[in-house]
Amino acid sequence: MSEAIDELMNEHRLIEKVLDSLEGYVGEIETGATVDRRTVGDFAAFFREFADRCHHGKEEDRLFVTMQAHGFPAHAGPLAVMLAEHVEGRRHVGALRGLGEGSGPVSPEDRRAVIEHASTFIPLLRAHIQKEDNVLYPMALRAVPPDVMDGLHAQFEAFEKDVMGAGAHERLHALAHSLIAAHRPRA
Repeated sequence: MSEAIDELMNEHRLIEKVLDSLEGYVGEIETGATVDRRTVGDFAAFFREFADRCHHGKEEDRLFVTMQAHGFPAHAGPLAVMLAEHVEGRRHVGALRGLGEGSGPVSPEDRRAVIEHASTFIPLLRAHIQKEDNVLYPMALRAVPPDVMDGLHAQFEAFEKDVMGAGAHERLHALAHSLIAAHRPRA
């Protein structure tokens, strides 16, 4: 294994916990709980900032570029599938973000939209994570020389500092833990 792949897989574990929490929140809504725009916005913020901007950013800007340099095309095969799923996930998170940023009472249409987008996004991202953990990352480890893979960890650290900024990681982890604590996974 490599530190870079370990880091991505550890991020997956946190993302999965927040997916479980979002699933629990959807269950609360389905059984009559009021949709809280702020909560929807907080889930969207976590997935937009941590799962997409930070995690997918490291994949797209660093890992996938490295894999392309070692024979993986971006327009076909596993990288194309991962990139397409990132785009699909962004669409659902964007819809949730819009609902979270809305004002006024939550309409029945808004309620249905929260349930629909979250219920589509959750299995999409879970399956995506499984493909990366069990197919894409092992392929990368076989194709990319160990010394190049080792260099990715330093690139990830630079990405966190330069793109995400100081304190972003801690702030997003705190947001994740507050969501996890507030909305328990379905039994």
